[in-house]
Amino acid sequence: MVADIVFYLFATITVIAALGVVSVKNQVHSVLFLVLTFFTTSALFVLLGAEFLAAILIMVYMGAVAILFLFVVMMLDVEFSALKERAMQYLPMGIAVGVIILIELIVIITQVHIDHDAAGAVASDVPNTLELGRLLYTKYLLPFEIASVILLVALVGAIVLTYRERKRPKRQNIQKQMARTPEQSVELKKVASGEGAS
Repeated sequence: MVADIVFYLFATITVIAALGVVSVKNQVHSVLFLVLTFFTTSALFVLLGAEFLAAILIMVYMGAVAILFLFVVMMLDVEFSALKERAMQYLPMGIAVGVIILIELIVIITQVHIDHDAAGAVASDVPNTLELGRLLYTKYLLPFEIASVILLVALVGAIVLTYRERKRPKRQNIQKQMARTPEQSVELKKVASGEGAS
């Protein structure tokens, strides 16, 4: 009974925090809601007996990815108003994709039957970390590698999208400076008495 109450409490906080990620206007608050979502999700993993996934979620996602998002949002000079204006033209496509995903989730929830007896058939003396590693690198090796490639492409794409030449900072050109001659560096002018330099 207590476990059910704790589960639903963390599940409710997770849903509210996830809604906060996509609904708040302040980007820093959105990242903080994301951190809260990761933390409560890891608590749900602990309640389900998946301690390894909970630890990975805290160390990798909450401890690295979310903090990286926070630093990127706070340090980069990103014009979010312009991004929001351009995002409106993609709103119909986003709604269509969201409806398709919602239909798929409804079909999965209503049609797929999980055999709990078969799910619990793993020997109790086998740690879930060992079993998870065995599945990842044997049965699900190809999807695991595909996910790695997708993450790499997303990383390169993020770098390409955020990198742009800025006209404000002055950059030093060492080769151009070293190639200058004294005649190019110094200009001598003869100024008559009582007249200023023109």
